[in-house]
Amino acid sequence: MPKSKNRCHWVNSDPLYLEYHDHEWGVPVYDDLKLFEFLILEGAQAGLSWITILKRRENYRQAFDHFNPEKIATYDDNKLLLLRNDAGIIRNRLKIEAAVINAKACLQVKEEYGSFADYIWHFVDGKPIINVWESASLVPAQTPLSDKMAKDLKKRGFKFVGSTICYAFMQAVGMVNDHTQDCFLAPAHHPHRALK
Repeated sequence: MPKSKNRCHWVNSDPLYLEYHDHEWGVPVYDDLKLFEFLILEGAQAGLSWITILKRRENYRQAFDHFNPEKIATYDDNKLLLLRNDAGIIRNRLKIEAAVINAKACLQVKEEYGSFADYIWHFVDGKPIINVWESASLVPAQTPLSDKMAKDLKKRGFKFVGSTICYAFMQAVGMVNDHTQDCFLAPAHHPHRALK
C-alpha cells in the first residue's frame, strides 16, 4: 500500500502498523479465538504502546497455544514460569496470570452464551457502532458502553479489562468503527467494511 494514503493519526510508517490499520483495525471479528486473542493482547498492552504488542504478536500466539482458552485454562505453575522467562512476550507476572484467569472466565461465558462472540457482541446488539469523527481529538478513550462491558467482564472474573482497555478492544474487533473522516478507511468511504 502506498504511504501517501491518509490514515488515522495513531499509525506510524512501520509496515506492521500499516498492515494492522489497513486490514484489521475496525473490521468486525466474530471468531471466538480471534476475539479472545485481542482481549489478551489489549490487556498485555496496558501501559505500553500497541506497536510493542504487535511486534510480539506471533510470539504470543506460539507461547499461548494460539489463544485457545481450553488449553490456557489448564496452564500450571511450570508453564507460568516458562512464560515469565519468555523474552518474546511481555514478561509481566500479573498479565501472564490474567491470561489464565481470563481463559477460565471465557470458558464459563461460552457455556452460558454458546460462544464468546455472542457474549461480546451482545453489548452492541450484534451490530457495529459506526462513528463519524472529524478529528482524532474527538475519539474517546472510553465510553459508557465500554464502562458497562468492563463492569460485566470484571463481575465474571476477567482481569486487565478496565474501560479504556475494553474500548480499545471494541475498536480493534470492529464493535465500533473509529476511523476518522480524514482516513481513507473512514466508514463513509467503505460502508461494506462495517457489515458482517
